[in-house]
Amino acid sequence: MLCQTSPEWLEPYLENISKNEDFKKLDLSQILLHHLSFEQQQLLESLAPAKISVPSGSQIKLEYKEDGATPLLSVRLQELFGLLDTPKVNQGKMSVLIEMLSPGYKPVQLTQDLKSFWANGYFEVKKELKRRYPKHEWPEDPISAEAVRGVKKRS
Repeated sequence: MLCQTSPEWLEPYLENISKNEDFKKLDLSQILLHHLSFEQQQLLESLAPAKISVPSGSQIKLEYKEDGATPLLSVRLQELFGLLDTPKVNQGKMSVLIEMLSPGYKPVQLTQDLKSFWANGYFEVKKELKRRYPKHEWPEDPISAEAVRGVKKRS
């Protein structure tokens, strides 16, 4: 279907392409998105959102793999405080894989079960990170703690 209708949706973007480098700069995902109706865009967003809101207020981009593997949400651990359940895509049918990052944006833990992580894995991770990042908050109860984007100001 897309190949058959490519003159309709792709040709306008190819008019000023003269070099291979220009072609590489084309954002095909945006071109295809603009080809969808509003209703189709809404459906796509409900099935495969581009970003997920986390308790800190940040909108974190999801990484979708070409092979159809579980979408990856890479987010700093402190931005997840207060979140009990793992975010889901595909209208709530599929949990994302959360790559928790240190305050320095280094991967520290992977999980698809946030509830279990808070109950079992958090305290080991906290012990390690508290030594390396003493200016950051490391609450005893991460589920009831306030999520933060950076270093929380101490009063």
